[in-house]
Amino acid sequence: MNGFFQELAKKLAERWVALLLVPGALFAVSAVAGLHLGHGHALDWTMTANYVTKTVERIAKLPGGAQAAVIVGLLLGASATGLVVQAMAGVTRRFFLGAWPWPLRSLARWRTRRRRDRWDRLLERRGDLVRAHPAGQRAPERQEEIDEAAAKMNAIAMARPGRPTWMGDRVHAVESVAWQRYGLDLTFVWPRLWLVLPETTRAEITAAHASFAASVAVASWAWPLLLLGVFWWPAAVAGLIVGAAGRVRARDAAGDLTALTESALDLHGRLLATALGAAAEDSSGPLTADEGATITTVARKGR
Repeated sequence: MNGFFQELAKKLAERWVALLLVPGALFAVSAVAGLHLGHGHALDWTMTANYVTKTVERIAKLPGGAQAAVIVGLLLGASATGLVVQAMAGVTRRFFLGAWPWPLRSLARWRTRRRRDRWDRLLERRGDLVRAHPAGQRAPERQEEIDEAAAKMNAIAMARPGRPTWMGDRVHAVESVAWQRYGLDLTFVWPRLWLVLPETTRAEITAAHASFAASVAVASWAWPLLLLGVFWWPAAVAGLIVGAAGRVRARDAAGDLTALTESALDLHGRLLATALGAAAEDSSGPLTADEGATITTVARKGR
C-alpha cells in the first residue's frame, strides 16, 4: 500500500503542476509585468528587461527567509489563479454547450432560431430535390446536390437545432435521436445504460469526455487573460488566441463524444432492455420504440 500511495501522490503532484502551477505561474509573471507596463509601454521589451533585472536584484538582496517567502507567495498566487480558472471551467462549458445565463437568453433564442431556420431551409431543399428526382431516375449531378444539402444540414446540426451553439446542438441531437428513434429519455436512462455498457465502450467514452474537459480547461484560461487585457492589451490578444484554440479542440472532442454516445445507444441499448426486462434475453438488434418507451417508464418511476 505504501508504494500505491507514493505513486498516487506522484501522479497528483504531476497533475497539479501541469494543470495549475505552470500556467498559473506564467499568468502571474505576465500579470506583474503587464500591470507595470500598461497600455502605453505594452511592447517595450527594454523596459520589461530593466524591470525584471531590478526585481531580481531586489529579491537577491533579501534574507534567505524573505526570499523563500517570495517564492512561496508566487507559488500560492499561481495555484490560486489555477484554482479560479478551474472553477471558471464550468462557465466555459455552459457557454460552449449553449446553456447561457438569463442576461443572454434573448441572444440564445435568436441564435437558436437563426440556426433552425437555416437547417429547415436546407431540409426543404433536400426534400424538393428527392421528390423531383426519384432514386431510380436520379442523375449523378442531382445526387451530388442532395448529398451537398444533407452535408450542409449536418454541418449545422445532426438533428433539428435546439441550442444556440454547435456543441450544444451535438448534445441536443443525441437526446433528440434517442427520444424520437428509441423512445429513450436520456436524462433518466443514461446512468442505467452506463452501468451495463462493456468496459471497452465505457473507456472510449471516458477518454472522449476527458479530452473535452481538457479542452474546456484550456479555453478557460482566456478569462483571466481577457481581464488582464483591460490593463495590458497584449494579454487580451493572448486570451482570444487561447480561447479560440480551446474552442476548436472542444468542438472536435464534443463531436467524438456525442458520436460515441449515439453509437453506444445503437449497439448496446438492448443490453439495458434485457437487464430491465423490456426485451427477451435472446432478442437482438437495435431497440424498438416500444422497448425504449418501457425502459423510459421504468427509469422515470413516475417522475
